[in-house]
Amino acid sequence: MTSQRLQNTFFLSLLVLTTIAFFGLIQDLLLPIFWATVLATLFYPVFGSCERTFGGRAALAALMTIMVILLLVVLPVLLTGFAVGSEVFGLYEQIAAGKVDPQVVVEWIERNAPTAVEALSQVGLDLDQLRSQLSGATVAATRYLATEALAFGQNALRLAGLTLLMIYLLFFFLRDGAALVDVIVQAVPIQEDRQERLLKKFAEVARATIKGTLVIGLVQGMIGGVLFWLLDIEGAVLWGVVMGLLSLLPAVGAAVIWIPAATLLLATGALLKGIVLLFGGTLLIGLADNVLRPLLVGRDTQMPDYLILLTTLGGLTLFGLSGVVIGPVVAALFLAVWAMFAEEYAGADFAELLASAPDDAASSPPAP
Repeated sequence: MTSQRLQNTFFLSLLVLTTIAFFGLIQDLLLPIFWATVLATLFYPVFGSCERTFGGRAALAALMTIMVILLLVVLPVLLTGFAVGSEVFGLYEQIAAGKVDPQVVVEWIERNAPTAVEALSQVGLDLDQLRSQLSGATVAATRYLATEALAFGQNALRLAGLTLLMIYLLFFFLRDGAALVDVIVQAVPIQEDRQERLLKKFAEVARATIKGTLVIGLVQGMIGGVLFWLLDIEGAVLWGVVMGLLSLLPAVGAAVIWIPAATLLLATGALLKGIVLLFGGTLLIGLADNVLRPLLVGRDTQMPDYLILLTTLGGLTLFGLSGVVIGPVVAALFLAVWAMFAEEYAGADFAELLASAPDDAASSPPAP
């Protein structure tokens, strides 16, 4: 008995150590693995359709699905990244050369709103000081963006390598996805119904996050970029991407960009452009979330806005842009695991409360 216990202890220790070593070995490659898993989950229905079309030839179906992903996802992202980098450098050069002056807003306030000037002076804000701070903040912001764009260009080879690795893994995840899931189900020491529940939750939240967050962000960013382009605002692609990224965060949104832009247009005398941007931002950008989200995301996959915000910000901090998806997925798995624990160890009432919390929060009216 002692010998058997010693063997089991040694084997479990070896299992833990080799697992830690393995994940330490591939830790820099976890993001490509994650995105290959997410894309395989999201496009698996497309793969199934291609497989039926090609008479069960899984390899050919996987290749065709990857071609669809390249055309719909990878290529647009690369082209947008190059366009944003070009516009960031152009905007930085114009500000450095004095062609773009952010102080026009302060000058407009000084000319047309003396009451606001008096109010600012009463709280200790001097317009000259405000001009200096605004100019310095603008230059610092554009310099930061230019530095980031330069770093992106310098890391282009590494990013290309990681993208190729993701595509390579994606082929096998699509072709052998069902077999891989069966291996995981058999290997992980958890009851089969719990494994299926966790895998289902991962698929639900990954699809919901992609469709309900990234797609809505893409639509809002595209609408904002097109509005900026039609109104001949400098850096339309850049600001469209920024609006799309900000729309991923609950309680923030693209309005952080288009409202100040409309205010700037009104302040500089471009009344028609400012009014058009205000109406376009309110009617098109502002309503896109309310119209698209109920169509793209089911209520059973939603989480409370505060939890989405916390996990999205935490994901962005740890994983960069990939954290927009990783954060909500981790939160959903966290809730699912605790719901399972509550069902078995904490009583059915608590389990029902925990499991229904996201739905209740999602269906509750918004705070005034």
